[in-house]
Amino acid sequence: MDARPIVVGYDASPDARAALRWALDEARRTALPIRLIYAFDWYVGPMWLAPGPSVWPDSEARADARAMLANAVAEAAKSHPAVTVTPAVVDGPAQLRLRDESKTAAMLVLGGRGTGGFPELLVGSTAVSVSSHADCPVIVVRATEQATEQAEGGILVGVDGSPCAQAALEWAFERAVALDAPLTVVEAWSPPSTRFVPAGLDLGTIARTIHVELDDLVGDWRQKFPQVRVATEVHTGGAAAHLVAASAGARLVVVGSRGRGTVAGTLLGSVSQELIHHAHCPVAIVRTARHAGPAR
Repeated sequence: MDARPIVVGYDASPDARAALRWALDEARRTALPIRLIYAFDWYVGPMWLAPGPSVWPDSEARADARAMLANAVAEAAKSHPAVTVTPAVVDGPAQLRLRDESKTAAMLVLGGRGTGGFPELLVGSTAVSVSSHADCPVIVVRATEQATEQAEGGILVGVDGSPCAQAALEWAFERAVALDAPLTVVEAWSPPSTRFVPAGLDLGTIARTIHVELDDLVGDWRQKFPQVRVATEVHTGGAAAHLVAASAGARLVVVGSRGRGTVAGTLLGSVSQELIHHAHCPVAIVRTARHAGPAR
């Protein structure tokens, strides 16, 4: 059994509290422990420009952080008494410390935006940065979502043939088993403008071919996870728009961190970014696969 913890980044913001609730439900199902992290970002600018304690974080600020985590642990013990929650106050930028934590975590759960975010931003820089670099799946939860164990609906996973999408598909099947939830595998394609379509090219035939290839891909995973109820969908247009709309009836949407259409050099794909900003349910970003995939 996996003994790695579920790591939760926590700062007592509404989104962080929602993330902790989601993680507690997950830990109760999986019997995994939770490691609750608060990171102090040290001030490194000239002290004569920004008044503050001579040593940062000072003892009072550190005590406040420990008290905040202790309160969260106490509340977790009331709602989820069987779950072990270990708090830790760490030093350094949250993005870097959480990325370090991801190396030994089963998954990393973050609120969409913490107390340091700008009000006009839907998702904070920490969630975007960690999702781009983490060594384990990252789940982003926003306080506006109904991210509870009783959430209705199935799991959505977006695929496009990229290695990250393959990793997301594997993880989505595993989550469907754990949650006893139906799984919908979605692929989107954008046909060329009609003015550029060569004579004799049938777009309907192309769409049917894509669906056959998707069913073939999913069929391999069906053999490995025969207990999962799976449906496949092929849509015309952008994948992000379809997944965002469908997420309103889902309990979780899963995508790879970067698809095959991502511009070289970017670490988090446009579909992933759209989802963590706009999805109506928690979003799981998967960057790497543990396995090469099911044998054909």
